Formats: sequence, structure tokens, C-alpha cells
Amino acid sequence: MSHSVRRHLRVDVAAYDATIRRFIPGYVSMLETAAEAVAAVKPGLVVDLGAGTGALSEALLSRSEVGTVELLDVDAQMMHRARARLEVFGDRARFTLRSFDEAFSPCDAFAASLSLHHIPTLEAKSALFERAFQALSPGGVLVNADANMPTEPRARERLFDMWAAHMVASGITAKRARQHFEHWANEDTYLPVDAELAELRTIGFEAERVWERGPIGVVVARKPA
Repeated sequence: MSHSVRRHLRVDVAAYDATIRRFIPGYVSMLETAAEAVAAVKPGLVVDLGAGTGALSEALLSRSEVGTVELLDVDAQMMHRARARLEVFGDRARFTLRSFDEAFSPCDAFAASLSLHHIPTLEAKSALFERAFQALSPGGVLVNADANMPTEPRARERLFDMWAAHMVASGITAKRARQHFEHWANEDTYLPVDAELAELRTIGFEAERVWERGPIGVVVARKPA
């Protein structure tokens, strides 16, 4: 899997952390909720899938219950920014330039923020969930903060309207917000959250959505102890 934030979002990497707040409803609360769910299992090693500029990793490493965080990403520019951001945490932060399409090494938690919607099908996402389940220690968690959309057209449009309203309130025109959605659709797939939860539970996770703001939500999937 290859991915460039500069190309996809049409945002300079240096401006990403400010711009993403304008794009994503409840962005800060989303990260805090995800980090809290991971910290609750007191993980020695967390793998951040598609870590970007390291915002979620920073929220994780700021918690004393979290040991080491390994950041995975294929975007070298984003990884460079994450290294600078997380330098204060020393060797508690590890950086690996690779995709999350390969097998995982054992760990205590997986975390993802606005990255897994780049997986184009439910089957491919289920395969990732399975690889994560196999790598997790008993009692470990997979926490995914991301966008989901229902298949029913009116419900889907209602959530896109809510999303656009957030962007307009953040200073983006309604026309531009819709243009962003059209452009993002070239690489993004927003699957129904119920379908993802069903896949997680079939694999063996105990899974629920614990936070939501319009189309954005946080799913916590726990591997039984």
C-alpha cells in the first residue's frame, strides 16, 4: 500500500495538524478517547497503524500506562515529522516505514487514527483484523478511530451533511467541503460500522463503538484474556 497525505488531502505536511482539526469533527476528543482505551490495558508495546505525524502516538506516550509505541507508516514525509514531534519520548517511540499489509509481530495493542479507511474492501479490512488478533497478547486491544458510513442513502447523506457542517463552521465553504469529499473518495472507503463490528466479533474480538461524532467514531476491540 502506498499513500501520500500531501497528494491525498492536498495539504502540506507542515500544516496537517492544524488542517485536520478543520476536516474532522471532534478530532481532539477522538484521539483522547482512543488513547484512553489503549492505556486501559497497560500495554508494554503498542503498534500505531498509519501513524502519520504522530498525533495519536503522542497521546499514547503521554500516558504513563503505555510503554513503547511503534509507528508504522508508508509516507516518509509524515514519518519525518513524527520523529521530530516524538523526540522528547526517546526510545519509547520506534519508527518503521512500512505498510500494515504484512504480518505483525506480537504486541499488546494496536491503535489507528484516520488510516484504516484507506483499506478498500471489508474483506481486506477483515484480513487486517485477523492479523491483529493473532498478534495480540490475551487481553490486548485494537482501537480504531475513523470514519464510517451506512449503506442506506438517506442515512449516509445525513452524516455527510453533518460532516460538511463541521467543515463550514471551521471556515471551509460548503462547496469546498463537497469537493473534498469527492476527491477523498478516490482513495477512501467508509464502510458501515455495524459491518466492521460484525467482522471483529466473528474473528473473536469483543467489540463496540465507544465514541462518535457524526461519521467519526472510536471502535474498541478486545481480545479475550
